[in-house]
Amino acid sequence: MKKLLLGLAATTALAAPGWAEMLDLEKDELTFGFIKLTDMAPLAVAYEQGFFDDEGLFVTLEAQANWKVLLDGVIDGTLDGAHMLAGQPLAATIGFGTEAHIITPFSMDLNGNGITVSNEIWEEMKPNIPMGADGKPEHPISAAALAPVVEKYKAEGKPFNMGMVFPVSTHNYELRYWLAAGGLHPGYYSPENITGQIGADVFLSVTPPPQMPATLEAGTIYGYCVGEPWNQQAVFKGIGVPVITDYELWKNNPEKVFGITAEFAEQYPNTTLAVTKALIRAAMWLDENDNANRQEAVEILSRPDYVGADPEVIANSMTGTFEYEKGDKRDVPDFNVFFRYNATYPFYSDAVWYLTQMRRWGQIAEAKPDSWYDEVAKSVYKPEVYLEAARLLVDEGLANEADFPWDSDGYKAPTPAADIIDGIAYDGKAPNAYLDSLPIGLKGEQVVVGTEVKG
Repeated sequence: MKKLLLGLAATTALAAPGWAEMLDLEKDELTFGFIKLTDMAPLAVAYEQGFFDDEGLFVTLEAQANWKVLLDGVIDGTLDGAHMLAGQPLAATIGFGTEAHIITPFSMDLNGNGITVSNEIWEEMKPNIPMGADGKPEHPISAAALAPVVEKYKAEGKPFNMGMVFPVSTHNYELRYWLAAGGLHPGYYSPENITGQIGADVFLSVTPPPQMPATLEAGTIYGYCVGEPWNQQAVFKGIGVPVITDYELWKNNPEKVFGITAEFAEQYPNTTLAVTKALIRAAMWLDENDNANRQEAVEILSRPDYVGADPEVIANSMTGTFEYEKGDKRDVPDFNVFFRYNATYPFYSDAVWYLTQMRRWGQIAEAKPDSWYDEVAKSVYKPEVYLEAARLLVDEGLANEADFPWDSDGYKAPTPAADIIDGIAYDGKAPNAYLDSLPIGLKGEQVVVGTEVKG
């Protein structure tokens, strides 16, 4: 009956705008994976608002234990696609870690992460942080405020440990970026040593997102970088203080992507388009009318099947605010962006930034020409699929022509220095020049040999 009704809806679409016109699907029963984070919202919304149904897709959403399990599921076909770290399709495609050609036709969001430290570390940092006239800390807070604390721990023979969610996660690169901008070295990777702790002042290790607060409370780590709601959870539990959001680190930075194998896209092109259409509609719904639907999104995400955190915790960031120190709640309307600013378009320049960070810290062991960054970006990020899906939505009366960057060459305009915490501009068309401009990290022909940087 459901298929019959959907068929009638598709027939109606030919005569009336505002209905999704169903494609001739090669596969209509799909299973998608996700991690329990608020930025999986486009998947949950596409399911709960019936956008998958409108496309004739019968979707099952399954929470995954961690990012590796999720990645393996997509590669082995247990999952048809997933909410992914942007670094995962890129790393897999170039063979860092698991090797597989994974692509993305859809970028899931901008911003959405934070860096949190324990109450004890916060108290040690506070004397190094300027205070405003209202007696509250001035933001953004530089890692330079953490540097004396790290030095003290080093002098006492104690390693300064912090958590991130996966070696190729945005969180790893954002935490490293913040530390390096404040003069702290987060360590290198090498082909022989994949800990990422070579020459480190601060030792970073993997902790799954939902376990971050408990790991912090146990004292195993002194801080972490993670997506929501796990920074706000530390505030609610009274165990930690978020010191900076990634919006303050790099305004409107790219976050998660929706990943599928290249083989899936080739075998099921219409299904890929249908999924992308549904996800675009979900992103639009999340941001429309100045985030008017966010409270409903909070209710959806708080369900055990999705994120499973208290609605108040999720609402703290999803509805346009962010709480730092307990009681210090500030307006951050763009903390979570799902559609504004072309958030869903898979820009090559976003892919290139992730690749530069892999090279900066030694995950890409040797120098690559600028042309290599461009080629890898184009093999993974697929704006042509995205725009084809967007065109169908516009033709069906379900989206506005003006909301999509039809004439883009796939590269954003360079990010100005004022929008990044270290005051260094980023141009995706000049990756090696960008790497050379960063004071800490590999440059040019440099390689990590043993515990030393050569070249």
